Amino acid sequence: MASKSFKGTRSNLSISSDAAESHKPPFPPTVTFGRRTSSGRYISYSRDDLDSELGSSDFMNYTVHIPPTPDNQPMDPSISQKVEEQYVSNSLFTGGFNSVTRAHLMDKVIESEASHPQMAGAKGSSCAIPGCDAKVMNDERGVDILPCECDFKICRDCYIDAVKSGGGICPGCKEPYKNTELDEVAVDSGRPLPLPPPGTMSKMERRLSLMKSTKSVLMRSQTGDFDHNRWLFETRGTYGYGNAIWPNDGGFGNGNDEEVGEPKELMNKPWRPLTRKLKIPAAVISPYRLLIFIRIVILALFLEWRIRHPNNDAIWLWGMSVVCEIWFAFSWLLDQLPKLCPINRATDLNVLKDKFEAPSPSNPTGKSDLPGIDVFVSTADPEKEPPLVTANTILSILAADYPVEKLSCYVSDDGGALLTFEAMAEAASFANTWVPFCRKHGIEPRNPESYFSLKRDPYKNKVKPDFVKDRRRVKRDYDEFKVRINSLPDSIRRRSDAYHAREEIKAMKLQKQHKDDEPVESVKIPKATWMADGTHWPGTWLNSAPEHSRGDHAGIIQVMLKPPSDEPLLGIADDTKIIDFTDVDIRLPLLVYVSREKRPGYDHNKKAGAMNALVRASAIMSNGPFILNLDCDHYIYNSQAMREGMCFMMDRGGDRLCYIQFPQRFEGIDPSDRYANHNTVFFDVNMRALDGLMGPVYVGTGCLFRRIALYGFDPPRAKENHPGCSSCCFARRKKHSSIAHTSEENRALRMGDSDDEEMNLSLLPKKFGNSTFLIDSIPVAEFQGRPLADHPAVKNGRPPGALTIPRELLDASTVAEAISVISCWYEDKTEWGNRVGWIYGSVTEDVVTGYRMHNRGWKSVYCVTKRDAFRGTAPINLTDRLHQVLRWATGSVEIFFSRNNALLASPRMKFLQRIAYLNVGIYPFTSIFLIVYCFLPALSLFSGQFIVQTLNVTFLAYLLIITLTLCLLAVLEIKWSGIELEEWWRNEQFWLIGGTSAHLAAVLQGLLKVIAGIEISFTLTSKSAGDDVDDEFADLYVVKWTSLMIPPITIMMVNLIAIAVGFSRTIYSVIPQWSRLLGGVFFSFWVLAHLYPFAKGLMGRRGRTPTIVFVWSGLIAITISLLWVAINPPSGTNQIGGTFQFP
Repeated sequence: MASKSFKGTRSNLSISSDAAESHKPPFPPTVTFGRRTSSGRYISYSRDDLDSELGSSDFMNYTVHIPPTPDNQPMDPSISQKVEEQYVSNSLFTGGFNSVTRAHLMDKVIESEASHPQMAGAKGSSCAIPGCDAKVMNDERGVDILPCECDFKICRDCYIDAVKSGGGICPGCKEPYKNTELDEVAVDSGRPLPLPPPGTMSKMERRLSLMKSTKSVLMRSQTGDFDHNRWLFETRGTYGYGNAIWPNDGGFGNGNDEEVGEPKELMNKPWRPLTRKLKIPAAVISPYRLLIFIRIVILALFLEWRIRHPNNDAIWLWGMSVVCEIWFAFSWLLDQLPKLCPINRATDLNVLKDKFEAPSPSNPTGKSDLPGIDVFVSTADPEKEPPLVTANTILSILAADYPVEKLSCYVSDDGGALLTFEAMAEAASFANTWVPFCRKHGIEPRNPESYFSLKRDPYKNKVKPDFVKDRRRVKRDYDEFKVRINSLPDSIRRRSDAYHAREEIKAMKLQKQHKDDEPVESVKIPKATWMADGTHWPGTWLNSAPEHSRGDHAGIIQVMLKPPSDEPLLGIADDTKIIDFTDVDIRLPLLVYVSREKRPGYDHNKKAGAMNALVRASAIMSNGPFILNLDCDHYIYNSQAMREGMCFMMDRGGDRLCYIQFPQRFEGIDPSDRYANHNTVFFDVNMRALDGLMGPVYVGTGCLFRRIALYGFDPPRAKENHPGCSSCCFARRKKHSSIAHTSEENRALRMGDSDDEEMNLSLLPKKFGNSTFLIDSIPVAEFQGRPLADHPAVKNGRPPGALTIPRELLDASTVAEAISVISCWYEDKTEWGNRVGWIYGSVTEDVVTGYRMHNRGWKSVYCVTKRDAFRGTAPINLTDRLHQVLRWATGSVEIFFSRNNALLASPRMKFLQRIAYLNVGIYPFTSIFLIVYCFLPALSLFSGQFIVQTLNVTFLAYLLIITLTLCLLAVLEIKWSGIELEEWWRNEQFWLIGGTSAHLAAVLQGLLKVIAGIEISFTLTSKSAGDDVDDEFADLYVVKWTSLMIPPITIMMVNLIAIAVGFSRTIYSVIPQWSRLLGGVFFSFWVLAHLYPFAKGLMGRRGRTPTIVFVWSGLIAITISLLWVAINPPSGTNQIGGTFQFP
């Protein structure tokens, strides 16, 4: 395996190669790393191009080694490291395949000044070097970072120049700098740098070593022996905060010198679980299960009777009805069987706080021992997904009640729009006020738009006297923030026009200088989009241009808010600030803007590809062991939602959970919920039922993932729980000696295609790509995601206090590496999208991704909180709703015709879970039988026949029992799930509306894709409201024509005409067949009752279409029908209704 090694300081990368590789062929073209300083200078770095031209089996690895020095310890960051991190947060990193990776130092990110020292663009005082206009970097509080004790103010570039050319002498006091870690020319950039000594450690190894340093506490408590030499070996001599429980008076426990016991604090504290199951009362669940089996038996008997008693007068009508009824019974069975074991769950946040944030011998100061969470927010089009909505979601995440230093937020802008970029920068600026305000007064919800729109009393339970003043001030700031966001499109356009005019004038002047006597022609310059600092935006321009369009632009990473300090940063009394944040933590979580590289000719795989890019970038920059996935319009409604999810992940057996799915709750839905937008039957009935099996399906948002489950690894102890046939037929191979010493960090890292108990990390580049940063982060994320080993029953746990160490500071090489992993070529010849990350190949990538995890043996949990965890928006317009359902159904058809069909699931998946996933792929096909069945009443009325020979007692009895059991099941479902009867009925109505429109179209589109290979494209669901600002539900009444409406309209018209024809035929018959008429009319009314919301949607706004129009239209239609019957009666009679006569 070819390999290239690189070594550099915090801001330097230089080429290095192994001597053993001198026989290799010439290197391919190089990718250059460079940064632009504020004065316009470029400092370039370089590394070998990581193109995969050498073949599929030849991967090129590279590593960035940080030379260990006495002042380069993660426990005590130096001034230069803070300066470097400030530089990184002020730089816009861009790059990609065959292009320069640049770190562009931003003078300013938005038009207004940065208001928080963590924010990108935050600057200190001016540099004291004559002729330099740069700013001095600052720390967390905005205080200038000065590398010399004489407090001479110097910017980062001048500091580097002083070390480079001035011999490390301070320009102020003329004394040597004590710390010159930022020396970029310690070695000539043209010469290869030597590899560090074999005994040194990489960043990830050092971090894992620090986390493992508390393992000795566990060894002592389980074996009774304290092996100090082993402890020193495992920690590699690293003594740090939280590394050991130091004994009091020379020993632990009961004073017995021969036996080392546990500390009294641990012995006296009983173990308590973080979660518990709440079983459904037997008085509800037992009758519910009994009714299911009774209905199964009744359906079987009914279908047997129907087959044995055909209608010989209309065999075609009977045949179609029996086929449809058999399919409906099969479909109902698939839907009902997974509901046999519903459960509820509850969490205990107090226990979570006691275990992870309370002072203990392993954590004396009570610093948070919770694992990190990376929150992903995805957006693609600022026109359909308004930046204000996305900004409010970001603010709710930044203000969440979770340890600030453990929380990171990544915004994926798949459109690469400057509008989204500047909106996120404005949100970061406003967070300086909003987040401390929420912490000070315990605000809920922490989405400012939702909070200030609350109709309840905002002063309830607020006791601080300055709350009223603070709220008014923040409300005013938020109104100004909204105005700035709304004005961004015009501001960007005006700014770009102004800079473009300036560039044209410059070009014309330059042309005049070269052509003095010749006539000057108009100069055409591409109309670029300009950033606030007067430079070109590297993403998508307002006027598309080569390398600046939606499908063709460089990768972009901007650290909007740099990582917070490890210790709380409390506000201080400041008379200049209107809001007093004294004793309030003013830190903000890490916020990163990411726009992956897009180039023509590459399949970017839509949302799934964007999420996988975020997975890789976040692994390098923060590497949180858990990932929370949110849509841009889904915000955190319960600030403790992440803690609730963490209770399941950190509980006993939590290491086998792949994700925690939260229910989706929606705002802005019309009170009657005309189109079942709340979808409560699915989220409160089906998902609770699946929670009793292997867990709920993944529904695309509001989901807390375990990172290594997304990486495609099997759950811990998968072999012992589910022995496969391969383990019986083939002997276990001997473990490789090269991985024997890393068993602690990768013993839970195993994939299904390997029989080794431990994963050979040397094979990972073929699966994850050639970034060693990414590969090194995998065992770290696995270790950090383990539950606490505080109970003998906890397997694969980690020792308490292992995650109290501070995170690594960001440096330029780290962000440059993140740029490389979001490039368009990185996934080539890897398993990203196939086994690793979000799965490609379906428009419903969420269901497929969850299915793959369950198929490997992972379990998931459904977390229903007392206060809604997240809230979002849903389309209330009929057309938008149908298109949304069409996309879901099309994805289900794709799943059915792919290898993700549940019929092909592995033995690790439980039978009922397999049935649930099978129903996911089959339900759209019900539309074929549903449409036929909706036409059967009309055909019956037209022909004068019925699906049975006569309406005898047996048929009516079966019909009555089937209907009663369905109603009783609905009542019991309402009882154990907590939904309302109206919600259940709305769901039934929209099931028929969607089944006769969107589901049929999905089946046709899916078949076209499978048979003819025609790809399916979908547009984003609009998150913007209607045009009528006075009516919150104005979009509900907008009628947008779509071909999906044709089948339901046809069904309604045919059934209405058939009822009229049936009545006219019956009343004019010599021997009226009232039974057949009643049967046909009953089923026609059943169809029309389900389609009523659809008909109401076609009418538009009630106020704009007067009701009298519909009344007179009906009366006129009835009058015309009666006149036609009277003028042209059926032949052979002159009476109406046989012996019946009008008085």
